[in-house]
Amino acid sequence: MVGVMSAREALAIAESRGLDLLEIAPTATPPTCKIMDYGKYKYENKKKDKEAKKKQTVITVKEIQVRPRTDAHDIEVKVRHARRFLLEGDKVKVNLRFMGRELAHQEYGIATLRRVEKMLIDIAIVETSPRVEGKQAFLLLAPDPVKVKEYLKTNAKPEAPLEPLEEEADEDDDKE
Repeated sequence: MVGVMSAREALAIAESRGLDLLEIAPTATPPTCKIMDYGKYKYENKKKDKEAKKKQTVITVKEIQVRPRTDAHDIEVKVRHARRFLLEGDKVKVNLRFMGRELAHQEYGIATLRRVEKMLIDIAIVETSPRVEGKQAFLLLAPDPVKVKEYLKTNAKPEAPLEPLEEEADEDDDKE
């Protein structure tokens, strides 16, 4: 804190110290300036931005295609894939495409999407309920962090304990 002074005086002080004069708040009365090393300031800001970027989570939207006449087993397989995507933290868009005469009976397609929704509601929240747009209907699901945590707690598969390799070698010797 040097106090209020003219721009020339502040610039002279900054140059005598081998630093830069930075205008922090130009709209303030009087304008606020700081004497600092500008290169170091830029470097530190770049490091902070890089660190913040590392901590960001990127959410991607994975798509799954179904048809109104898709068989139950095939839907279960696709739901398994969707479940894996949701557990990995990605959103899932379930696309249903109508072809030809299927457009006359869109209720079957909507029923298929509702069935998929019911199968995944234990780990997901519905962002966009089943909606028809032209020749397509779609459903958008997002992972619910609380439900995913509970699901992983209850459905965690215990790892099989590893057996020592020496015992296996001894058993092989006994067989010979």
